[in-house]
Amino acid sequence: MLSAMRSPMPASGVLYLHGFNSGSASPKAALMRAACERLSLPCATPQLPHRPDQALAVAEACLEELGTAPMVVGSSMGGFLATLVAERHDLPAALINPAVTPARLVTSWIGETFVNPYSGERFRIEESHRRALEALAPERVEPRRYLLLLGTADETLDARDAWAFYRGAASILHPRGDHGFAALADYLPAILAHGGHALPVGAVAMQR
Repeated sequence: MLSAMRSPMPASGVLYLHGFNSGSASPKAALMRAACERLSLPCATPQLPHRPDQALAVAEACLEELGTAPMVVGSSMGGFLATLVAERHDLPAALINPAVTPARLVTSWIGETFVNPYSGERFRIEESHRRALEALAPERVEPRRYLLLLGTADETLDARDAWAFYRGAASILHPRGDHGFAALADYLPAILAHGGHALPVGAVAMQR
């Protein structure tokens, strides 16, 4: 299901922010780079630190290389960070199964050790992660900025939370879509259209 989208001014580039314990070499990041390459758009897909305040700083530092008005795309925890970047810098954003209350999400992970499969980094979730996420969380957002892509069968996050928090945003519900949003290639034209760019349907999927 697709709600009505506004017609934005073309974005000058794309900043893609990966999810928790993912990376710049992930399949979704690779798809975003391929889509931008097809349109000759600057694209940044940084490897984000696991600490949220540091990850936000890395994301914001990438904006200068993307022109005056880039769009931000984020998945899961990256969707939370993309929201912060979009609100701080008045940018359009596309969010894929975004984490709405990540502080609540990581509470159950405190004390657990993770190894990032893309960077090899080994880290432990601490109470400081939860506090940082809680401090960063916005109380409200401007819905006009956003395109939501929500999988109705997300096994990690409840799509209804994002639907409620970003109420009024342009939204796509992918039937039976999981948290990884494996059908992302099919929705790249809609994502880039939100940034004012026309990508032919199937243009990137055919290159994989």
